Amino acid sequence: MSIPADRAHPDGARAWWQRVLLVPQAPRAVFGELRDDSREAAEDRQDAIAAVAFFVGVALTLFSSQAASFADDPFRAGIVIPVWLFIAGLLVGLVNYWLAGGALYLALSRLGAKSSYRQARHLLALAAVPLALSLVLLPVRLALYGGDIFRSGGADSGPGAHVFTVLEAGFGLWSVALLAIGIRVVEGWGWPKTVGAIAVFGVLVAVADLALNLFGG
Repeated sequence: MSIPADRAHPDGARAWWQRVLLVPQAPRAVFGELRDDSREAAEDRQDAIAAVAFFVGVALTLFSSQAASFADDPFRAGIVIPVWLFIAGLLVGLVNYWLAGGALYLALSRLGAKSSYRQARHLLALAAVPLALSLVLLPVRLALYGGDIFRSGGADSGPGAHVFTVLEAGFGLWSVALLAIGIRVVEGWGWPKTVGAIAVFGVLVAVADLALNLFGG
């Protein structure tokens, strides 16, 4: 009978919660730990990775056009909004973790990487930590604009809203930079090959997004 990861390796699992917080400060050291793809190492980091994936999903949901108009329907108010954010964030996080992680795995494999699908997923999740950190903007936006951030044409539609758009883009670029660092550390590649992998990954994500939109439409 298998033993739950948090009981089998409590110190290792606890260390990964700390490493997640250290990704923005010491990315090379954290990404270096991903080279160990043993079952025990993967179990140690799975809970921390899952938490990051969820918060990234919430952040991406807030970035979406659906969030900006969600409360246009008067029945979508009050407790409905946080419940929707939780459910949508969970679904978006899962889709991005598995599908975008798969796209990264394909991109890396295309260029000769030996890392596993699991390593690619974990690498992408850790690189996306800045997107999760972008949630610190939510209480500021709520303090300034209240529920208008979930309505079309609300108080948040003026020039001031562009500041948050720029900040959100900054968090996104930060994640791309961390992804590049992570690929270099895990694969031991130079910059040209790393940039090529990110370009292929971007194309695959764009194609997948287009396919999902066409299918959803």
